[in-house]
Amino acid sequence: MLKKYFGTDGIRGRVNNAKINGEMFFKFGLAAGTYFKNQKKIKQTALIAKDTRLSGYTLEPALVSGLTSAGMHVYTLGPLPTNGLAMLTKKMKANLGIMITASHNPFYDNGLKLFGPDGLKLSDKIEKKIEKLIDAKVAKNLSNPNTLGRVRRLENANDIYIKILKSNFPKNFSLKGMKIAIDCANGAGYKSGPKLFKSLGAKVYKFGISPNGFNINDKCGSTFPQKIKYLVKKYNADIGISLDGDADRIIISDEKGNIIDGDQIIAMLAKRWKKKRILKGGVIGTLMSNYGLQNYFKDQKIKFIRAAVGDRYVKEKMKKNNFNLGGEQSGHIILGKFATTGDGLLVALEVIKALKGKVKASKFFDVFEKTPQLLLNIDVKNKDILNKQSVKQSIKIASKLIKGQGRILVRKSGTEQKIRIMGESQNKTLLKKCINLVSKKIN
Repeated sequence: MLKKYFGTDGIRGRVNNAKINGEMFFKFGLAAGTYFKNQKKIKQTALIAKDTRLSGYTLEPALVSGLTSAGMHVYTLGPLPTNGLAMLTKKMKANLGIMITASHNPFYDNGLKLFGPDGLKLSDKIEKKIEKLIDAKVAKNLSNPNTLGRVRRLENANDIYIKILKSNFPKNFSLKGMKIAIDCANGAGYKSGPKLFKSLGAKVYKFGISPNGFNINDKCGSTFPQKIKYLVKKYNADIGISLDGDADRIIISDEKGNIIDGDQIIAMLAKRWKKKRILKGGVIGTLMSNYGLQNYFKDQKIKFIRAAVGDRYVKEKMKKNNFNLGGEQSGHIILGKFATTGDGLLVALEVIKALKGKVKASKFFDVFEKTPQLLLNIDVKNKDILNKQSVKQSIKIASKLIKGQGRILVRKSGTEQKIRIMGESQNKTLLKKCINLVSKKIN
């Protein structure tokens, strides 16, 4: 289902360009507000949170203006992790939650993630309906002056979010005696992350907590794990937690500085949940999930299903199959028992709860052997280059070469202007050959 504005995870792009500007954000707000208002002919409420990009301060007022012009009441929450917004949308019985963020992208990008009243990301079907309203004449959807929405600021959103997180764990849950390093990526989790672990009694070594509008994800956070690796070693921490710009991803460092990705975290959680008999059905991964993970689940007799890339698609498959665990190698992990979308801090709590007082993190995460994997991200002007016959032919040849020894996956990024080439094989020489064969035709 082709969409005009929405990608794999909301709307995203370069600020003050085609989709990401004040005029378009007014239209997005007006369209989303109109869609939800039309479901019930009464005043409805939207919540807006954001990460720490400077552009958020120009885009948020435009979005608010669009929503209130459609007749929706609005609460602005300020910087807050994405799942914090999803949780508060559900808790406050709002009709719509909107996160202004470009997640792990650089500061010059921004975008939107939209959540319904159930705290779930909107379906493709609803996004298509909103897109039609975006392209409609503005005057058609404007409310009468006496039905305009009101705007209020909710100052304690992070505190409410932390309280919800902690409510999922025993009242006596304590991290006293633990040393935790955390890299908040100068993003949406810069307040709630350190505050959460400190409130539970841990000694917290924090980094990426000084956002200036430009330094989000800049040589920090889950896309730059070298930083958390360094911090763990420097402070002799028991574990390191690395978030992305909107704190819905997590990458972990063990006490030795080894980086633990989403696949490894999912394997550990699945093993633990199966033992405790709380794993429902099986696990949802994505097309990018390591083959070693798939083989591990096969050995453990845990059902494993792949979804399209994007935690929204993971959640949809989880719901369809009645599974309660799923996620991506990138660190988007959904704990269906507690949440409707990825949450780096929630996953961190679940991991630390299992880890505390038992074994070292390095041993704890030693669950399966990864199949060697190479990922190449190529910047392109037009992602439709994949439709070129020469590119298609190169993919066909590479797939044939590696067949029986591994796999090649070539796809458009849903969040950036990139083509991603991923390959897996025990034969590293063959793997490099196949990836180079494809990349030469794209470059």
